[in-house]
Amino acid sequence: MTQRTILITGCSSGIGLAAAYALRDRGWKVFAATRNIEDCARLQAEGFDSPLIDYCDADTITSGLQEVLTITGGTLDALYNNGARGLPGALEDVPTEGFRDLIESNLLGWHELTRQIIPVMRAQGHGRIVNCSSVLGYVSMRYRGAYVTTKYALEGWSDSLRIELRDSPIHVTLLQPGPITSDLRQNNAAQFFRWINWESSVFEQDYRSGLVARFSKQSTGLDPFELPAEAVCRKLIRALDAPRPRARYRITTPAHVMYALRRIFPTRVLDWVISKG
Repeated sequence: MTQRTILITGCSSGIGLAAAYALRDRGWKVFAATRNIEDCARLQAEGFDSPLIDYCDADTITSGLQEVLTITGGTLDALYNNGARGLPGALEDVPTEGFRDLIESNLLGWHELTRQIIPVMRAQGHGRIVNCSSVLGYVSMRYRGAYVTTKYALEGWSDSLRIELRDSPIHVTLLQPGPITSDLRQNNAAQFFRWINWESSVFEQDYRSGLVARFSKQSTGLDPFELPAEAVCRKLIRALDAPRPRARYRITTPAHVMYALRRIFPTRVLDWVISKG
């Protein structure tokens, strides 16, 4: 295909959906993948090719990618690993089964899809792999430890992959957004109430006044410094278009501020700052 092609995961809403539209508007052939067949049907009605790819289901990773390659004639210019979810709660309250499910969704599924795509990119002589990390990939927060673990791991995984592909024509880039408008709050709420026995926790009072109260809010107001998903799209476009893309692109003021504080402050001081924020 003469048209540039990209596979984007997690396109049901938020960053993935915004990226699908932004790149289609720039002339890309976009494969907007989701993990729910209903969302695939909706995106197909909106004019996208939408393969079913669920990071927790290896069969859909293989079949979804094959669907893409059948349409493109066996090539793919870029992959944007974006689909992910959270599991809020203190680490001692996170069941191992839930933690394992999150790691499958936020890391191991990405690994499997990327492994299958790299030989395609090697054979065609070029490729871009962009991974959506987070400010929580380099600083931590209370009650976000499970999600933080997956993003810290993603950072190291991406660094190793970038080094291993250094002498190849494949570029690997991380996007590190801070607060971005998305459905993450609703998705986090679903995971919290599914996995966390919060009423029996030693943190019950904190949960009740914090996470539970936040999840119960009907307001759609923005968090401080929150930006729309289009802010991520702008950096994604840079990562795809730059002759030599950066290893990392930080997005939003908190992402830049926390990176600076992490470099300047001793660990105990940074822990104190984050605990107060």
